This record gives sequence, structure tokens and C-alpha cells, in this order.
Amino acid sequence: MKESILVRGGKPLQGDVWVQGAKNSALPILAATVAVRGVSVIENCPMLSDTAAMLDILEYIGCRISKYGNSVTVDSSRITKCDVSCALMRKLRSSIIILGALLAGVGEASVCTPGGCELGARPIDLHLDGFKTLGAEICERDGRIDARRGIRGGGEVVLAFPSVGATENLMIYGTCCKEPITIVNAAREPEICDLGAFLNSAGFDVRGEGTAVIRVSRGRPRRRNICHRIIPDRIAAATWMCAVASAGGEAELLGVNKTDTVGDVLSLAGCIIEPTDNGVYVCRKYGLKAPERMIRTGPYPCFPTDAQPLVSSVLTRARGTSVFEENMFEMRFAHMEELVRMGADVKLNGKFAVINGVDKLAGKTVSSHDLRGGAALIVAGLAAEGETEVQNIEYVDRGYECIEGALRGLGAEISRVGEN
Repeated sequence: MKESILVRGGKPLQGDVWVQGAKNSALPILAATVAVRGVSVIENCPMLSDTAAMLDILEYIGCRISKYGNSVTVDSSRITKCDVSCALMRKLRSSIIILGALLAGVGEASVCTPGGCELGARPIDLHLDGFKTLGAEICERDGRIDARRGIRGGGEVVLAFPSVGATENLMIYGTCCKEPITIVNAAREPEICDLGAFLNSAGFDVRGEGTAVIRVSRGRPRRRNICHRIIPDRIAAATWMCAVASAGGEAELLGVNKTDTVGDVLSLAGCIIEPTDNGVYVCRKYGLKAPERMIRTGPYPCFPTDAQPLVSSVLTRARGTSVFEENMFEMRFAHMEELVRMGADVKLNGKFAVINGVDKLAGKTVSSHDLRGGAALIVAGLAAEGETEVQNIEYVDRGYECIEGALRGLGAEISRVGEN
């Protein structure tokens, strides 16, 4: 059954919304439970289709899984397989993280190349070259990757690009190496720090997370029972901020304590964003204005590529001209064509998007092409005249726990419908 989201725009939002656990923390941490070879309790785990896909992989290789609310318990003490079927691997891009986890926990792995949103080339060469540098044996053939842990292992990997996935994979693999490893030009995202905190709680020794140089060693004897709480999802927080900016009104985002560069841009556009005792307050009372600087995406701490579709959707109605430079994924502008169908004035030129603000958007039937682009169309629908139908909503379900429920709690007229 295909499902769509229906949004009737023009109603300001008001209330509070809890920010879910970070998807981009949960997926690598769930995979890393394989390296622990014990019982891991993961709290504040977002219940998403991507999370379910990762749990399916863990069950397939022999982990025992139990869930209670947003708490997931993974018992990896009796893993029975080191191979993962192509059908499971291709459900999500982050499935490649199971490669480093199996090498660390079992010593060998056989996986297919991963799937996920079609955002352009996202090669896994950095992952595989890093494993080889650290002594692992890697064989690629007919779409499969067969790998075996090195006899000694250890050393230094210099990443050509601060890839989040490669950094995570190498961090997890480093927990089994006989000698310490060093990752140079590592990704610095908060989710990297969260993974490091989980690995440290298991008794491994991770240092430098959040900087460009991370060191990992086996550390002291491992703990077999771990409890770790996932950090809030900064892109979900950005989504709720953009929803308020688009529709108008005010809301409190509960469970977060900062808004990074997304909040900075929305403040420049005329929103009020302030910390509270319980989270972050967001308000948009008056018309929006285009920020007086180009918005450039890049690795953390630059403006996040995941937030670009959301903020660009908001700025379609901002007075003046907004300019985006997308430096991460060549297909990240896929949602722009749908915004144009709703009445937005957008010009694309390679990695640049120029948005001239319009007075109004019109509700249309539009289609999601990826996770954040789909959410951006919902955000646009909150401000559009009439009804907007967002199709291919399965992409959005990869990153949000019932997005329509959260927005309905803020007063939006939004519902999910199915069709045969």
C-alpha cells in the first residue's frame, strides 16, 4: 500500500514537541553492539524504518533483540553468521557500518554494497581503503565485499574527506586492533561523539572524538552489559524549527539545548530562537526575509546538507533572494522542482540554487525523492494555500517517528492516507 501525507496550509503552529533520538547516532551504535559481544541497552532510540532495517540485520546474524518503547536491548553474545543478505543490506545506506562491526566482533564479514536514498555518488572506497590500511583483508567481487580481520592491525588512516560513515566504521574496527589506530581528518559531527561515548562505556578507549584526529584502542577489559542514551536528533530539531518558520506561530522543542547553524540562518530570516530551561523556543510572528549571506553546506560544523532542503523550503517565501551552495550531494536539490510546481521561484546552476521569495505557495500533489526532500515538501505545505499531497512518504519514514503526529500536536492540519 502506498501512503501519502496530506497537509492543509495556512494555520500557525503552537505548542511543544519532543525531539526524537538521533537517527545518525542510533544506526552506528546499534551496529557497534556487535563489537561488544554482550548485552547493550540503547535508550531514546528512534523507531524508524531505518532503525527497523538495522535491527533486522542484527537479528539475521544472530543477535537477540527486545524493544520497550524507545528502548532497544541487543544481546550480541551468540552471533551465528558473519554474512548479511543483499536484501537486508540494500534497505539503507548505513548498512555498510555492519562491515566494521562484524570484523571487530567476529573477525570476518561478507556483505553487499548498501542502499538508501538516491543522493548521488557516495562511494565506500574510504571505508575499504581504511580497513586495508589497518591490516584487514578485503576482496570485492560481483557486488559483494568479503573481509577478514588483520593478524595485527593498527596504524594511521588519513581520510581524503571527513566522511561520517568511514570515520564510524574505522572507529568500530579499531576496537579489535592489537595496536592503537589513529584516524586523521576524521568527521567531527555530534553523532561521532555519541558513538565514541558508547564505545568508551563498553570499555574501549576512544579519544579525540569531535576533533579531526581520533585515536582508538582496545582499552581495558570490556563490560558485557551497557546502557547508553542516544543524543537528540539535530535534523529533527531543524525540521520542527523550519515547520514553525514556514507556518508561523511559536513552539518549544523539548530535549535539545542548542540549534547550531540552522538556528543562526532562521534567526537571520526573522525568527526568534532562544534557549529555555527544557529546550529551545522558536517563534515566527512576521514575514520572512532572505539572509544576507550565501548558505554553504559542508562537513560539521558547517551548515548541514540534511537541513538544506528544509531551510530552502522556508525561504521560498522570504522577501529578497536566498542563495544556497550545496557541496555534499549533487542530487540534494531534487526537491526544488517540486517547490517550483507549488509556485516557488527557484533557479538552479550546478551546485547553486537561487531562490527569489514569492508572496504565496499553492498546494499541489508533489513527490518525495529522498528523506529530507520529502520533509521539506511537508514544511512547504504548512504555508501553502489549499491542500498539499506529498507522495512517496516511505522516504520520510526513514528519518521521523510519525512526522504527521508531531506536527498535528502543534496544531497542523495534517494526516496520512493510503491508496491501493
